[in-house]
Amino acid sequence: MRFLGGFAAGLLASALFAHAASAGDIASFQPIGFSADGGVFAFEEYGVQDGSGFPYSNIFFIDTRKDAFLPGTPIRLRIDEENMSLAEVRAQTAAKAAPLVRKFDLGANPGLMAAFNPVTETESAAHRLTYRQYAVEPSVGGDFTLALDEFPLAPSAQCKDVTPQSTGFRLAFQTEDGKASDRVLHADTTIPDSRKCPTGYRIGGAMVYHPVEGQPVHVALVQVLSFGFEGRDGRWIAVPAPAMP
Repeated sequence: MRFLGGFAAGLLASALFAHAASAGDIASFQPIGFSADGGVFAFEEYGVQDGSGFPYSNIFFIDTRKDAFLPGTPIRLRIDEENMSLAEVRAQTAAKAAPLVRKFDLGANPGLMAAFNPVTETESAAHRLTYRQYAVEPSVGGDFTLALDEFPLAPSAQCKDVTPQSTGFRLAFQTEDGKASDRVLHADTTIPDSRKCPTGYRIGGAMVYHPVEGQPVHVALVQVLSFGFEGRDGRWIAVPAPAMP
């Protein structure tokens, strides 16, 4: 009976793995750090592409004041070999990113993961996230609440034959340090090609960095869900929040 039970469990595990392998891929998120003044934030997203099975790694360097990529970035790499390890592709992007990581001393300023809300979280709202900016107990300061709204937009040229419309998003604070707010951090007017064919979004988390001088730097993490080969794929966007006026 023990053998039959183990055999049945093995069949179930194989079935579950096969189902997962045929689904879209949701990239993992790894923060790299901030520059000492909070003007630069870097993160990595990585995973195994659905359909092809190719490993990929993308590293982003964000100018938090301009809400723009640093020149020469992002660093994107996909190795088109099924037998290539995820560790290998991540090592290659890390090597390419190393000069900028050293230049801005990002390892010395990891920042705080103030909130994290991945797709595996089943009881948290996808479009609303509340957090505090200090990791202390008892708590200090008021809540920050992010709210995301989705709306239809015309698809990009590469998506017009995939879907009649794409989805854009608007991201705003509802509260800042416990006070009511309606400050908009981002509002789409068009869909960038880099998002492929987006069908939805979720607030994936929030990073906070406290420089020695100046106001805390907040970065909202947004997951982009788009059409994939075998299901919806998930990638990451970092939306910096300028210091409160």
